Amino acid sequence: ATLSAWAWGLRRAMDYFETDKAIDARAVMVFGWSRMGKAALWAGAEDSRFAAVISNESGAGGAKLFHHFAGENTHRLCTKFPYWFCRNFQQFDGKDTILPFDQHELAALIAPRPLYIASAEEDLNSDPVGEFLTARAVDTVYRFLGKEGLPVTAMPAVNHPVPGRISYHIRSGKHYITPYDWEQYLNFARSE
Repeated sequence: ATLSAWAWGLRRAMDYFETDKAIDARAVMVFGWSRMGKAALWAGAEDSRFAAVISNESGAGGAKLFHHFAGENTHRLCTKFPYWFCRNFQQFDGKDTILPFDQHELAALIAPRPLYIASAEEDLNSDPVGEFLTARAVDTVYRFLGKEGLPVTAMPAVNHPVPGRISYHIRSGKHYITPYDWEQYLNFARSE
């Protein structure tokens, strides 16, 4: 599936970073937006060499919970982007609410490393509430491992970032990467 190939490519980049003396490979964060946000989560979950993971508006198959039935769903992924996932995923076309897994399980594999999930208010396909619910669900794993997770229990207001070991923000606007997003990610990197 294409998604795993993108994640594999990110991991191969990390292989190179470990050989380049100009790069501190222990401080490399993996970042992705939209479908690459999905790949960044996958790469970070599979490869603990990444110091932190940032997923910007990754939606279904990324940070959004499938069981939160809003926005992008299995049917859209299976029909519009069938090549993103393995063929076995096709059996769940239209069955979001009965999937035997959900995306918080993928995100939990990043623990206890820092994780940043970001949403945009007008990006309804990515389902900002579903992305926030993943951050909330993963918080339990971080706390079990003795780390502070997400420092809030309620979804924050638009343009009010929540910094923590699990960071989250929802900003005004559409499906895009903005200077506001980058400002939050740079603050996140400086804090780690």
